[in-house]
Amino acid sequence: MSAYGRADSEWGELIAAGCAFLVERAKLGKLTSYTELSVTLARRTGCRPFDFERADERAAMGRLLGLIVERDQEVAPSDPPLMLSALVNYLGANDAGSGFYQLAKELQLLPVSASADERFGFWVKQVKRLHERHGPGPAAA
Repeated sequence: MSAYGRADSEWGELIAAGCAFLVERAKLGKLTSYTELSVTLARRTGCRPFDFERADERAAMGRLLGLIVERDQEVAPSDPPLMLSALVNYLGANDAGSGFYQLAKELQLLPVSASADERFGFWVKQVKRLHERHGPGPAAA
């Protein structure tokens, strides 16, 4: 069963490459943009990039990020759960996309009635914890 015009095998490649890239960004203590993620995935997998001019392609990227969060929790569970997708934001923005917050609510990590300040604080904590989890450890003495 394919979704958004992509075969299951393509989704598997995108999830694996997306997880790897986001972990790399976390190790560097950095964020990335949807555009950079799309370009990197296309380069690493040979899959077509996402066309963010199209609503269905934006939805496909949202689905991919949700699947990446699921895969990361399977591979490296944490309590409370970390959302690897927190590292992806809009180009030139300092916040996650609306889909990130919706997924956080679905995972019961964020109250449904969370204010803008609560959402932003949640995102900041997620990013900080991801950088701590994947970042360089203490230097050897």
